[in-house]
Amino acid sequence: MSTTAAVLTSLATAVAVAALLMTATAVVARRQGRVVVVDIAWGLGFVLIALACAVVAVASGSGDALRSGILVVLVTVWGLRLAEHVRRRSTGHTDEDPRYEKVLGGRLPDVGLAVAVRKVFAVQGLALAVVAAPVAVGVVLDVRWWPVVVAGGVVWAVGLVFEAVGDAQLAAYRAQPRDQRPQVLDTGLWAWTRHPNYFGDACVWWGLWLAGGLASGWVVGLATLVAPVAMTYFLSEATGARLLERTMMERPGYPAYARRTARFFPRPPRGGHRARS
Repeated sequence: MSTTAAVLTSLATAVAVAALLMTATAVVARRQGRVVVVDIAWGLGFVLIALACAVVAVASGSGDALRSGILVVLVTVWGLRLAEHVRRRSTGHTDEDPRYEKVLGGRLPDVGLAVAVRKVFAVQGLALAVVAAPVAVGVVLDVRWWPVVVAGGVVWAVGLVFEAVGDAQLAAYRAQPRDQRPQVLDTGLWAWTRHPNYFGDACVWWGLWLAGGLASGWVVGLATLVAPVAMTYFLSEATGARLLERTMMERPGYPAYARRTARFFPRPPRGGHRARS
């Protein structure tokens, strides 16, 4: 199989996996009456795409085996950690996520599955395929610059630390009795950015773009640049930080916290912290 054919096959595989996964997730969502289950499928989707595209690479005899293995491991570690974190967080909850209620204009049973498919599942399926492009392409191409692969691994690691530590600090905060904890979490990474988990997520995909896209050459890097840009946009402006803060701004202490703390990109906080309830 030629290089071009391998790349096209791998990209088509990513699209097919994303479509099948979102179809299955929509069925589960209909049974549960809420679309928030798509958050678990999100991380798993990238793992499935990476594995499926790696199979394409092996079958076509294309790509660099070491770089392909690195990409699959990085995506799998990130995706499984995220999926498990979301699963634990949602265990015992039956309510819809307020973010998705705003997107849908109501709860799933009220608006219907067709609306959910159009506004959530189709969008997230497309986003899965687009964001996964550097990995889908990287596993079937040869490496041009190994130092860029290494740099991508470093950026990925920074992102994973922000995401995992941020999630752990938030879980510890929520575990405290409501009458004993501060109004908002403004210590640790949360003193530097109001969304360390989202920022870390963005870094992970910039790292994967470096390792899978740019490390394959300038042309491939530019062609796949849309992936980390799209992920950063979703996390910061679309379905991530900005949408979540529409609800958070209604909570006591949060507006003051927002004035002194960066929304997305980390920076030292302005002035003191610790708004007590």
